[in-house]
Amino acid sequence: MNMAERSMKESVRLLVREGLERCFADGSLSSGEMPAVVIEKPAHEEHGDFACNVAMAMAKAERKAPRQIADSLVKHIEDRDGIIERIEIAGPGFINFRIANAAWCRTLGAIEAAGADYGTSRAGGGSKVQVEFVSANPTGPLHIGHGRGAAIGDTICRLLAATGWDVIREFYYNDAGAQIANLARSVQARCLGIEPDDPRWPADGYQGEYIKDVARAYLDRQTVDAGDQHVAGAGDPDDLDAIRRFAVAYLRREQDQDLLAFDVHFDVYFLESSLYAEGCVEAAVNRLIENGHTYEQDNALWLRTTDFGDDKDRVMRKSDGSYTYFVPDVAYHLAKWERGFVRVINEQGADHHSTITRVRAGLQALNAGIPQGWPEYVLHQMVTVMRGGEEVKISKRAGSYVTLRDLIDEVGRDATRFFFLMRKPDSQLVFDIDLAKQQSLENPVYYVQYAHARICSIFENAAEKGIAVPPFATAALDRLGTVEEMAIVKLLASFPEVVEGAAQAFEPHRITYYLQELAGSFHSFYNKNRVITEDTDLAGARLFLLACVARTLKNGLALLGVSAPEKM
Repeated sequence: MNMAERSMKESVRLLVREGLERCFADGSLSSGEMPAVVIEKPAHEEHGDFACNVAMAMAKAERKAPRQIADSLVKHIEDRDGIIERIEIAGPGFINFRIANAAWCRTLGAIEAAGADYGTSRAGGGSKVQVEFVSANPTGPLHIGHGRGAAIGDTICRLLAATGWDVIREFYYNDAGAQIANLARSVQARCLGIEPDDPRWPADGYQGEYIKDVARAYLDRQTVDAGDQHVAGAGDPDDLDAIRRFAVAYLRREQDQDLLAFDVHFDVYFLESSLYAEGCVEAAVNRLIENGHTYEQDNALWLRTTDFGDDKDRVMRKSDGSYTYFVPDVAYHLAKWERGFVRVINEQGADHHSTITRVRAGLQALNAGIPQGWPEYVLHQMVTVMRGGEEVKISKRAGSYVTLRDLIDEVGRDATRFFFLMRKPDSQLVFDIDLAKQQSLENPVYYVQYAHARICSIFENAAEKGIAVPPFATAALDRLGTVEEMAIVKLLASFPEVVEGAAQAFEPHRITYYLQELAGSFHSFYNKNRVITEDTDLAGARLFLLACVARTLKNGLALLGVSAPEKM
């Protein structure tokens, strides 16, 4: 791996390690213990581009003052690639590195060479990872919480794929249980002409306009294709089982269409009902009983989840014979494990927090070789939608909540996705519809997309004047050096590290922050510097730099599932 293929931080880290090895070899340092070499960005720019505290970490083992260790180390650093402009020892023994502009500019060659792959890595080594997200009950249109989960889960998948993981995307349909029964009774009531204000209306019935649509389609004997389900409406308002099957398929299809409009796709759709049909729930319960982790009390079956870190034991099978909701979850995750997924990530709403401990406890109690802390969870907080300074709470179609489709139709897919991703998943999110619709630099997604479009416009202008973007091999990059230019180059060089960090931490908002910062650096540069000038070498260097900015903006937006328009 040459210097252009490594991050600048990694290149400095290797120089320090090699320097330490030379110190050990000639006796300048005597402990022979290679410490962890950590390279960080200094808090203050005047201290350089990178800093290392390894001299202080080695003081005890070497029995020397940190500055003395630092002095020996600096003398043994051999900068064969010419990346360092200056090394300084500061304070109690910090080593500060200032990178040469020419070395920074060499990283632009890596962007040209990688193209659409710039920012990607092979860190995952091709290992399989399953990501489950959205997993909405098929009882109504997707709401904004599902939308945020879809944007976060989908972007986590994109980030993991970009960093070398083999990603399988899974949607778990809760097509069994009390909520599905309520759905069927609600549709049946509509089929019979019963309104929500009628005393005959089901106690927990769904009242949205969409229930009317389902009932009408069922009575019209329409056929619904949803995934592997092909269901024709029987038209009989007394056949509750037929109504249930039709309603689930109808709403699955609607959710699938919303996700398609949101550019979210899945590899596997897993039905909760299959766990019962194939005996998986019963098998998991029997295995827990056989392993001695259950007991009977008050005509109910309990799981000793306290043996595995829970604050109290949990009921598995209620006195009426039905299972509590975490039991099929245990069976479902056992099925994931048995399908060979050593790594599983679940992206869910924060209301699922209470289930994590008991599901993990149930999995441990199965004695199936599943590691503690499996699966991994990413929980997102709620979304508040604002318009005109007031909270928007109701969608006519859903009846009681704002749907994902409402937002996509009003502000577009790009703005919806970007806004859902602008905050850390575990932070509450305010979605300002007015801001998302603004065609101005106040709108974060417009701000980033406009930077890309503006650069494309500059290229178009240059082409009209007969000026082409030069390749890296002939671009006079030594002409770059202004504060604005170097700020851009350094940001571009950090992109792969940002992507890897976002993937590891499951934090897509890091990409939105990065893109806004890069767009800001470009706008700042453009407002102070002319790109197309009579100085052809300088114009060529700046055009090449902007080509790298456009490529990185496009790659970053693609990770978010957001377009990079050439005109706005």
